[in-house]
Amino acid sequence: MNVSADISLTPGVSVDIEALLKLRHVVQHIPERKLAPAGLPGGFVTKRRGRGLETNDIRPFNFGDDIRHIDHNTTARTGETHVRTFHDEREKTAILVADFRPSMLWGTRRALRSVAAAEALALSGWRVTEGGGRVGLIAISAAGPLVVTPKGRERGMVAVIGGLAEAHRQALDAAFDRRNAPEVPLVEAVEMANRAVPTGGAVFLATALDNPGDQFEALVATLRNRARLSLLLIRDAFETDAPAGSYAYMTTPNQPLWATFSSKRKTVADTRQARLERLGVGTIVINAAHPAEQIAEELGNHGSFA
Repeated sequence: MNVSADISLTPGVSVDIEALLKLRHVVQHIPERKLAPAGLPGGFVTKRRGRGLETNDIRPFNFGDDIRHIDHNTTARTGETHVRTFHDEREKTAILVADFRPSMLWGTRRALRSVAAAEALALSGWRVTEGGGRVGLIAISAAGPLVVTPKGRERGMVAVIGGLAEAHRQALDAAFDRRNAPEVPLVEAVEMANRAVPTGGAVFLATALDNPGDQFEALVATLRNRARLSLLLIRDAFETDAPAGSYAYMTTPNQPLWATFSSKRKTVADTRQARLERLGVGTIVINAAHPAEQIAEELGNHGSFA
């Protein structure tokens, strides 16, 4: 059953390509204090001293400096020994991983969790692109994986955003067509990201951590050893603030079901988040009820992560 056409204009239910393209403007106008060079997500270090080829600065020689880096022209001109320092060469490829599995396709305020995930990833991708990096995409859903090969500049993000919209459309259709099929564990996306990201690159995983699968934390630790991994933890307000009562919801057209809650409950993602942070995974909680502009500020306000 094709349901995407019926809801393509419904705010918060489908991924809006035009809206994600406009998020570039949002990223460009976040105050600089909220865009720390090593911040999450997307902030590749651009002025880190190291052994690259691009000059960082020229300064007087200090004890311990490598004599191979002496700048002879400045030394001759000033009569004092000077050395060049260089930018550290770091991999600037980021893989955005979108969890569009059926468990993500719901929401109670403003947007589905999957749509909020797409917005958070688009903002992260624009941050990477604005920093001179390349961006690719892995999206998993009941329809199977969708992959966009990393590319640089604006064309890279245009391809990624198109991939996000298409993968989400497929996810909505497949969720109805295969609603009785078991959900693919999240660990499969982590394995794909581990194969796709170059050493020293970055991975941004937007998920609610539902059904992570066996060996999820072990694979996360492996990925963390070769790339910078950020977890964008998507939450709906209903998960942590569900008042007691019975609630109707829809799984298929014209077929309402009911869920009953006796008391407020806390999301099970809390303990997983703590374990991932102990593994050195930077985690940012994204409230699906917040507009994209507020999500951008939350991402920019997150501290540095190396």
